[in-house]
Formats: sequence, C-alpha cells, structure tokens
Amino acid sequence: MKVLVVNCGSSSVKYSLFDMDGEKKLAWGLVECIGLEESFYNRQTYKTEKIKDTLKIADHTQAVELIIKDLLDKKTGSISNISEIAAVGHRVVHGRDKFSASVLLDEKVKATLRDCFDIAPLHNPANYEGILAVEKMFPKTPSVLVFDTAFHQTMPDYAYMYALPYEYYEKHHIRRYGFHGTSHKYVAQRAAEFLGKPAEELKIITCHLGNGSSLSAVNKGKVIDTSLGFTPLPGIVMGSRSGDIDAAIIPFLMEKYSELKSPQNINSMLNKKSGLIGISGMSDMRMIEDEMSKGNKKAKLAVEMLCYSVKKYIGSYLAALNGADGIVFTAGIGENSSLVRQEVCCGLENLGIKINEEENKIRSDKERFISTADSKIKVMVIPTNEELMIARETLQVLEKE
Repeated sequence: MKVLVVNCGSSSVKYSLFDMDGEKKLAWGLVECIGLEESFYNRQTYKTEKIKDTLKIADHTQAVELIIKDLLDKKTGSISNISEIAAVGHRVVHGRDKFSASVLLDEKVKATLRDCFDIAPLHNPANYEGILAVEKMFPKTPSVLVFDTAFHQTMPDYAYMYALPYEYYEKHHIRRYGFHGTSHKYVAQRAAEFLGKPAEELKIITCHLGNGSSLSAVNKGKVIDTSLGFTPLPGIVMGSRSGDIDAAIIPFLMEKYSELKSPQNINSMLNKKSGLIGISGMSDMRMIEDEMSKGNKKAKLAVEMLCYSVKKYIGSYLAALNGADGIVFTAGIGENSSLVRQEVCCGLENLGIKINEEENKIRSDKERFISTADSKIKVMVIPTNEELMIARETLQVLEKE
C-alpha cells in the first residue's frame, strides 16, 4: 500500500511517497515560493539523483498537479497509475482541543478545521489550502489529517492551563497546546523499542532541538507536559524565538520603542529576531559553534543560554515524572551537535545521567546510545522521521475506519 504524505506551508508543498509494505520511502520533494515570480521544485527518488527546476507555480493546486505528474513520469516516476496511492496523509499544525488524534477527512472535519484558523493564522489556512488541492486531484482517495498538537492532548489540566482569568480559556481557548507532536511521538516510540521495553512501562524525556525546539515529558506513552504553549514561542531558547521571558517585558518594550508598538511588530521581534540570532547574530548552530571556537563571546553566550535552558527543562521534567528511563535528542541540533548534548548533560551526574564523551562525539545518522554503561538514565540520539510517522498514522486511521 502506498501513502502520499503532504505538508503544505503558506508558499510551499513538501511531499514524501511511502510503500508501507516495508515502510520504504520511494520519492520525496519540495515545491517552494509558490505564487512568486520564480518557484523552485527539488525532488528525488530512491533510485534517482536530485532534480532541480526553476519555474512559475501560481497556487497549491498547480503545485500538487506538478508533483503528481512527476510521480507518474515514465522515466523518473514512482507510480504507474494515480490509483496506486491508497491514501494521503496531511500534516496540520494546530488542532486546538478539537482533535486529540488523527482523523479521516470529511465535511464535518473540514468545518471544524476552519474553526481553528484564528489560533494558527499563518499555518492552518495554508494546510487547508493544500488539503483542498489534494482533494481536487484525488477525489476518491481518502485523506487523513495528522496534527502537530494531537500527541500533547493527554496533558492534565493543571499542566496545560495558564493562571489567567478562566474566562479567557472558555472564550478564546487559551491554554498550552504544544507542537512538534509527530516528532515527539515517533522518537518516544523508537526509544521504547531501543530500550527493549513497552512504552507503557517507561518514562521518557524527548528533546526536539532544531531552529524551533521543544521538550516533552512522556509517561507510559502519554505526554504529561511539554515546553511549547499556546504558540510555538515559549520554552527553551530557539533559533530566532525568545523562549520563556517575563511577560511584563512586552509592554515595557512597546512603550520604549515606537517600532514595537503594534502587536504584529512585537510578535515578529519575539519570533524572528530573538533567541540565538538575537544574542549572536546567527541562527545556524554550525556557524555559532564555529564562531565560538574562534573566541566569539556572543556566540559562546548563545550556546550557554540554549544549553542551560534545555538543562532546566530536563530537571523539571525529571521532577514531574519522578525520574526517567531515557532522554532522547532529536532534530537538527539534537542529532548533530555533540557540543550541545555534552553541555546539556554535563553536571547532571547526580540525577543519574552520564555521557560517554567518545560516543557522543561520533557523527552518525544512526540511532545510538551516548550514555555510559552505568548511567541510570539512558541517553539516546534518535533521528526523527515525521513523514513516516504521518504515513503510519494515516494507515492506522484507514484500518480503524
């Protein structure tokens, strides 16, 4: 059975085609800059090299048409007929408290999804546009929606509520939702397999560290807390996001700077000009580490702030879970920065966390332990695979239906 995974942004369509008999990735690609003068289409299959094209693509429907045409290409394609695609799995950023699991698309689901536009105005409308584009191309093929927020919906109310007037929750659904849920779910499940125990018997802390980052505390396969909140802004220091700050700083800055008086501008500053780039002028961890090695003090400070913020969250989740069996590092920084992993875990020996420095320094795209043999809490690096997780969820929903 073949499943097509689609992830639509405001001006992009990312896709992966899987043969679920063996979970083999057959083809993948990305259409960027949709609606602009120049659009870019990069794609690849398991048997062909990357192909790059520059062209003009007006909308998401045209992008999906291009992708299907490419998948059907006699020379470089991966399917001979569109009917080979049994289902399409869509990534949707925000499901609010309306969706606690992946769902089969129907008119009722579409209406409920439209109700979530106001809570994620930059992402959900784009996701929805992609869903409609796919529906036009695949009128008889079932679509499944997989939500970034769904895995976190097991949090208890005392963890997801904010201590604001309760009416804001009732009227505007203001609460902690969490994001990166598909990634956290994937690596938590792989960690259980790696540890050789059922997820229901384990306590895992998952650290998704990339340009956008979050941590989750997973008890018996269910999230009890996560670092991101109503939006993807709070939590640890990120590439361009501030993470946790004193909320009173916002009105203070709005009074001091004329350019920050509008909600849009202050929001842009916190999301796009803060975090690592705000401190060091750079958001790419490889560049920051390189500058740090040259004695750049701001680069060093940025790394220290990031690692300290991750360390604090790990400590708080160890308290919330009453210990842990494993800690997982994943995503761009988590998988590739031995320095960040080392600095985060350094000084946590009394909590049962011991890093094998030599194992940690090895660069690899393989799943692996980086803790010492006598470490009470096992530390792992597990590359995330959100596309495969979406394909699995899609298949599971179809089987239930």
